Amino acid sequence: MKIALKVDVDTLRGTLEGVPALLDLYQRYGVKATFLFSLGPDHTGRALRRIFRPGFFSKVQRTSVLSHYGLKTLLYGTLLPGPHIGRRGRDIMRQTEKAGHEVGVHCYDHICWQDKVANRDAAWTQKEIQAAIDSFQDIFGHPPSVHGAAGWQLNKHTLQLEQQLGFRYASDCRGQSPFIPQMEGETFQCPQIPTTLPTLDELLGCNGITEANVHEAVFAASRKPAPEGHVYTLHAELEGMKLLPVMEKLLRLWQKAEDDIGTLSEYVAELDIAALPCHELVMSTIEGRSGVLAVQGSKIVL
Repeated sequence: MKIALKVDVDTLRGTLEGVPALLDLYQRYGVKATFLFSLGPDHTGRALRRIFRPGFFSKVQRTSVLSHYGLKTLLYGTLLPGPHIGRRGRDIMRQTEKAGHEVGVHCYDHICWQDKVANRDAAWTQKEIQAAIDSFQDIFGHPPSVHGAAGWQLNKHTLQLEQQLGFRYASDCRGQSPFIPQMEGETFQCPQIPTTLPTLDELLGCNGITEANVHEAVFAASRKPAPEGHVYTLHAELEGMKLLPVMEKLLRLWQKAEDDIGTLSEYVAELDIAALPCHELVMSTIEGRSGVLAVQGSKIVL
């Protein structure tokens, strides 16, 4: 089975601590991954405004947010000013690319994007994406080729801008297989490479799943038939820190099964883009996650 690793880096702490830990782990196992960076201010503390969203409080209880993110990170943007991740973490970001991993854009301001993008217009969306691109260009010296929306949140303007701004592909949603997206009646040409496997924070605390056996649940999900392979989204703040042993156990299982583990770009290289089906992109719910997010919908006959 082909397994593409997509690492979402949401916070300054995840950048400074989680990314180096993952780089070391992946070097030891001879694995490459795609790292998508948050490139602007860390305002993680403002996420606590979601406490009244259905399912959010239960998720916080299940996944022990404080132990994973730390008190200081949970105060950024509220009692503490939000540090600029791109400026503080640029050296580690460059080391990631130098080590042979793919790098791309997650967002500029993670909390701002995740909480607001669904109801914003084209101008607001372009400002946020362009700020992330500018920061990425400043750090790496070249434009990004992949975008992965923070929190799997987007609007139709996101899809239009990915097409206009030169992204080769995007991984903005959850789904079953690569596709060309259609949203609100418009079709966009930047391919979507959806996350196909459940994430740790969706699994932990449910159906008897604990930190001791969650790797088995992810591995079992990765055995489900998928002609193009699977995409696994992990987080530098989880698999790169307290749950690093889970990531190592997963790598062992995948390598024992002789799976082909790699980057999104390697995954995309084996696709016939011209032959990808068109699917509607909808906002819907998935098990284990609060609120709605972008999900691959019905196939569209063009």
